[in-house]
Amino acid sequence: MKTDKSKKNQVIIQIVVILAVCVAGATFFTPKLLEILNSVLISPFEKKPEYRLDAPSEVLPLANLTPSERKASLEVIANKDTSSLDVNRAKYLLAVDALRNDFDGAKALQYLENLDRTYPILAPYVLLLQGRAYELNNNTEKAQKIWQDVINKYPDELVSAQAYYKLGNYDPKFFQEAINRFPQHPRTHDIAIKLLEENPQQKELLLLLAEYDIVPENKARVDRLVKEYSQELEPQQWDIVGNYYWETGNYNLVSSAYEKGTSTPQNLYRIARSYQVSDKEKEAKTAYFKLVETYPDAPETGLAWRRLATISGGEEALSFLNRVDEKYPDEVVIALREKATLLTQLGRYQEATNVRDTILQKYPQSEEAADYRWQIAKDFADSGDYVSAWQWAQQISVNNPDSGVAPKAGFWIGKWAEKLGQNQEATKAYEYVLQNHPHSYYAWRSAVRLGKDVGDFNNLRSLPLQVEIPQQRPIPPAGSNQFKELFLLGEDQDAIDLFTAEIGKKSSSTDTLPVVTVSEQFVQGLLKQNQGKYLESINLIWNLKNRDNPEDIGEWQILRRSPEYWYALFPFPYEELIVKWSKKRNLNPFLVVSLMRQESRFEKDIKSPVGATGLMQIMPETGAWIAPQINIKEYSLTDPEDNIKMGTWYLNYTHDTYNDNSMLAIASYNAGPGNVSNWISRYSLADIDEFVENIPFPETKNYVETVFGNYWNYVELYDPKIEEKLN
Repeated sequence: MKTDKSKKNQVIIQIVVILAVCVAGATFFTPKLLEILNSVLISPFEKKPEYRLDAPSEVLPLANLTPSERKASLEVIANKDTSSLDVNRAKYLLAVDALRNDFDGAKALQYLENLDRTYPILAPYVLLLQGRAYELNNNTEKAQKIWQDVINKYPDELVSAQAYYKLGNYDPKFFQEAINRFPQHPRTHDIAIKLLEENPQQKELLLLLAEYDIVPENKARVDRLVKEYSQELEPQQWDIVGNYYWETGNYNLVSSAYEKGTSTPQNLYRIARSYQVSDKEKEAKTAYFKLVETYPDAPETGLAWRRLATISGGEEALSFLNRVDEKYPDEVVIALREKATLLTQLGRYQEATNVRDTILQKYPQSEEAADYRWQIAKDFADSGDYVSAWQWAQQISVNNPDSGVAPKAGFWIGKWAEKLGQNQEATKAYEYVLQNHPHSYYAWRSAVRLGKDVGDFNNLRSLPLQVEIPQQRPIPPAGSNQFKELFLLGEDQDAIDLFTAEIGKKSSSTDTLPVVTVSEQFVQGLLKQNQGKYLESINLIWNLKNRDNPEDIGEWQILRRSPEYWYALFPFPYEELIVKWSKKRNLNPFLVVSLMRQESRFEKDIKSPVGATGLMQIMPETGAWIAPQINIKEYSLTDPEDNIKMGTWYLNYTHDTYNDNSMLAIASYNAGPGNVSNWISRYSLADIDEFVENIPFPETKNYVETVFGNYWNYVELYDPKIEEKLN
């Protein structure tokens, strides 16, 4: 094994030899010789810093700042004498800012000098930046040479697609290379769109976009593919078209594409379902029957029988549900629940009870069994039999601890124990919910019952709170280290492009389309969030719980134990505006952000079917009523500050109306003051939890529980003193 000393001696000898050759030949240092000498002088001596994603960093907390806000701090780090990962990161970001904001190629090259050697994780990206810097300096020959080096040094890495794209702007032959080698890369999709604009008659490029770039913006191109090339498309290519229409929600076009495609259970199911959601029940029935006859044992067939029941009625629907047996394990319990509901509607109550008993006996750990146990418990409680209610709810904690109804059951065990004078048991129940379901609405209600200083409905408004947002991004649980480094640096577009390519399909569609892993879908959600697409982001992450594969469920359960999962599910955009207007209105900022999450998912331009607009979903007529009361003449409900200013004023108004009871204020925000006043006259406010349980509008009851469930999660995540309050 060679020692550092022997390596150093070898390098010195190499330098001497090179210098001797130069002198002996009476020659001068050519560019090539200088390059060789530079590599000899720098690389062996300079120790590359250890690369660890989780290493403490001064740079990463600066990633979300603007170039002007972070410049001074980055320069201090970049000018340190010793080489380190942070020094490399600082130089990289300074070069990026010089190129993108100042268009200063010369300055960028100073930061990028030798960075491809000392910062290997992003070496190809350093070269891409160097090429751009030379391009800005009008040295396009040098720029192209560097981009060609990227292709030569990293021929199989996805980043080469970006080099092909850059080179293609000078020589179109490189565009075709990108199409052939990296069809899944977003830069290749840009190339395809560019070439189609020059010559629309290119079927293969239209197919590439239909397969790899499944976004609504490509619909016109896919429509043209169908219109102009329908006679030329093979069955597998029709599968690509059908999948595009399915994934983008164009259900009225799905069936006509898949009917020309290959025959698979998935394709036949999609044909039938697309007819059903398009209100073509006759065609849907025919298609479902074709599926169950052609593939009687396929998993899709069990779902098809259930779908047939939903578009049928009476005895025919029951006959379809009876076909869903143990052969379809993912559907059988749901079919039994639907059968019990249908029998109840038909007035066949004893048969319905028998079916529910079957669920309890054969599938005691199912979600359906938990729901049935809760309904029985609630019926007993409503009749005043708290002992029996407690016993039935306790079975949920034993048999269905991970069910959706488990936190509620645990909390109400505590409430019923209090009514029975069993205060120690009540305390145990509340502590169980707080420990085992810490992110639920009922965890907050349990914390309140335990006397924790976390605010209650009647004092939450004025609770002194501090908002503390994490400064550093989380390490994504999926993707390459190269992607993770780009993400942590805030280089979102490069990160998105790389990750999209990494999880992109590498071959044509098959019978079973590739499914992203739980971790990959979570990362997709993170990236959507960084693009400001909070609705898509939250939906992607929330829907992870709907996976039915046991391995996926296990991966999700591990993921949800991490704080990163909850930060992503409960983001805090518009923090400055929310805190500013909450203070002006004497409102709890965590309640405001919780309401905003429920109303608009932080989408500033979103509109409801009835016209409610923006972040806190203000009706235009409500905005017109509020405006003169806060002395504004011109405003836009899609402007975040205008909307938050008005929304917080209205939330303040509802609090004033109900004597600062936040539960009634939130209920009124959803259902209106007239309905809330009616409920107050009908139900006692002596037990506020029972009042919430008695809200007769399921939508409003769920709304109240969801908003305050949001509130609890925001407090847990962003109140730096929450641990002190709980302990």
